Amino acid sequence: MGSLKSVALPLLLAFSLLHLPFAESVWFFNYHIHVRNDLPSRNLPPHQPNLLMHCKSKKRDIGDRPMTTGQDYTWDTKINFFRTTLFFCNARWVGHKRRIFDAFYAIRDEDRCSVYHSSCMWSVRPDGIYFSRDNATWFNEYPW
Repeated sequence: MGSLKSVALPLLLAFSLLHLPFAESVWFFNYHIHVRNDLPSRNLPPHQPNLLMHCKSKKRDIGDRPMTTGQDYTWDTKINFFRTTLFFCNARWVGHKRRIFDAFYAIRDEDRCSVYHSSCMWSVRPDGIYFSRDNATWFNEYPW
C-alpha cells in the first residue's frame, strides 16, 4: 500500500500542474526571436557583412553570424519552468560600435512577444537596437 502512495501522489501532483494556467506557455509554447540588420551598407563591397551577431543562452549557443544589410538572424525557444530563460546577443557593427543586449528574457518577453505570432522582433539600426511587439511600432531599447 505504501508503494501505491509513493507512485500515485507524484503522478497526481504532476497531472495537476499540467492544468495550471501557466503550464501550457511554460512547457509547450514556442517563441520566435528575429534580429534584423537594418544598418546602412555605405562604403562596403556588395555582400560584405557590416554586422557580426553572436547569440546564446546558458545552455544553447546559437553561434556567430556575419550579416549583411537586410538579413535576419532567427531562432526559436520555449520558456523553462522557472521562467528564467534568457538569450543574449553581442552585436558588433563593423568599424563602429558594439552592444550586448537581452534578445529574449522570459519574465520580460512572455507577454509582449505573444502579440505578433509569438515573435520578438529586433532591428539593429545606426542609433541603437530597436524592439517591436507588432512589427510596426519600434522602440529603441538599447542605444549604442
